[in-house]
Amino acid sequence: MTSISILGAGSWGTAFAQVVADAGHQVLLWGRDEEVVGEINSRHTNSKFHVGIELSDSISATSDAPFALAADVVVLAMPTQALRGNLHLWKPYISESTLVVSLLKGLEMSSSMRVSEIVAQEWGHTSDRFALVTGPNLAGEIIARQPAAGVVASTSETSALLLQSLSSAPYFRPYTSTDVIGCEIAGVGKNVIAFTVGMAVGLGMGDNTQATVITRGLAEITRLGVAMGAEDATFSGLAGLGDLVATCSSPLSRNRTFGERLGKGLTLSEATEATSTTAEAVKSARPLLELALRHGESMPITEAVVAVIEGALTPTEAVRKLMSREKRAE
Repeated sequence: MTSISILGAGSWGTAFAQVVADAGHQVLLWGRDEEVVGEINSRHTNSKFHVGIELSDSISATSDAPFALAADVVVLAMPTQALRGNLHLWKPYISESTLVVSLLKGLEMSSSMRVSEIVAQEWGHTSDRFALVTGPNLAGEIIARQPAAGVVASTSETSALLLQSLSSAPYFRPYTSTDVIGCEIAGVGKNVIAFTVGMAVGLGMGDNTQATVITRGLAEITRLGVAMGAEDATFSGLAGLGDLVATCSSPLSRNRTFGERLGKGLTLSEATEATSTTAEAVKSARPLLELALRHGESMPITEAVVAVIEGALTPTEAVRKLMSREKRAE
C-alpha cells in the first residue's frame, strides 16, 4: 500500500485527508497543535476547523514530523509563507523518491516563487516528483462530502495518475493535468480576484460589479500564466474558471470574506484579527504583481489590491481607479 502523510492539520489539510481516507487509504496527519492531534486520535474530530464533522477511522495524527515524512507521498498543507522554513528544517528526513504534493495556493513574498520552485530549491525534487491539487476546493463543503471535482497536476503523467487514484472518492472527482505552471498561477490569482469581489460586496455593490471583476480578473490571470508558459485552456477549466467562481461566490471563501471586511470599513489589522485562517491574497498579491511586471504583463485588478493592502488606496478609491482606466477593446 502507498503510505500517505499530510503535513498541516488545518481546514484544507484535514478535508483532503478525509478525501484520501474515503478513497480507501490510510492517512497520517501531522500538526503542531498537540490538542488537535490528540482530538483527531481520540475522538476522530478536528473541532478547531470543522465543527460537527466526524473523521474517518482511517485518519490518524502525529506531531512527530520526521515520522510523518517517512511516507511514499507527502502532502504539504501549511501556509505558503511558512513553507520554506519547514522544508529547510525537514530536509534530512525526506527521500528523493517521495512524491511531494502541494495543496497550497500562494507565492513566496520575498521571491515571488511558486511552491513547485521552492520545493525544488529546498528539497531538490525533480518536477516529476512534484504534484499539486487545485480546483474549486472549499474545504467546508468537501469535508461534508458534497460532490466536487478538482485537478491533480504534475509534469509526470505517472505521478498525476497516482495522485488521481489516491484522491478519487465517491464525492470527489479529480482530473489530471500536466500544466503545473498554469495550475499554480490560477490558484494564486483567484485568491486576489476573490479578495476584490469581497471588497465590492462589502461596499454594497451588486452582481454586475462582481461579474465584471471575475471576468476581467480571469483575463489578467490568464495573460500572466500564458506569458510564463502555461496553457491557455487551463484557465477556462476547473483550475482556472472553476476555482475562481467558487472562491469569488462563496461566503466560505477566506479571501472573499477578508476583502468584504475591508469593504465594510475594517482596517487591515482588524480584518486579519477577525480572520481565523489564512487569506493567501494578503501575502501573495504583491509577489503576483511582481511576477506580472517581470513578464511585462498588465494586471490592474491585482495592482489595485496591492494598493489597498499596502494602504495607498481605500477600497472605494480602488474601484474608482479601475473604472476610470483608459477605454479599449475587450
